[in-house]
Amino acid sequence: MLNKELLDALNEQMNHEFYAAHAYMAMAAFCDDNSYEGFANFYIQQAKEERFHGKKIYDYINDRGEHALFTAIPAPKTEFSSILETFEDGLAQEQDVTHRFYNLSDLANKDKDYATISFLNWFLDEQVEEEAMFETHIDYLNRIGDDSNTLYLYEKELAARSFDESE
Repeated sequence: MLNKELLDALNEQMNHEFYAAHAYMAMAAFCDDNSYEGFANFYIQQAKEERFHGKKIYDYINDRGEHALFTAIPAPKTEFSSILETFEDGLAQEQDVTHRFYNLSDLANKDKDYATISFLNWFLDEQVEEEAMFETHIDYLNRIGDDSNTLYLYEKELAARSFDESE
């Protein structure tokens, strides 16, 4: 059994992962609306990854003999001024998720819940990768600036991205 405070926090994080998927789909919609199909694909793959994370937490809660509780997903931001803004918002979202996992880890450590500590370590490692990826994309987009040819090539690269649950 999980401590109630930790269970509540895990349920909250599970729901937040599904919110993150929702937010990435809103970013994909912005990209599609502006004929940036490659960037849209990037965000669709991000959304798949976030749903996978939510499902991973769902499974863990159930594996621990507890009940996963779903809450309403708030509407995400849908208006963006640029592709760069979507990546800046994505980075901010990932940084928020990182802090949420730090807080979850603190709760698990406080309870000496070693199984949950082990479970959460996967997410902490994942967050390092996620933040670094968004920072890299932001750096590239800042370097590209108004160069539409380079932006086109970069977008085509992102169009090939796919999410593989086994990674």
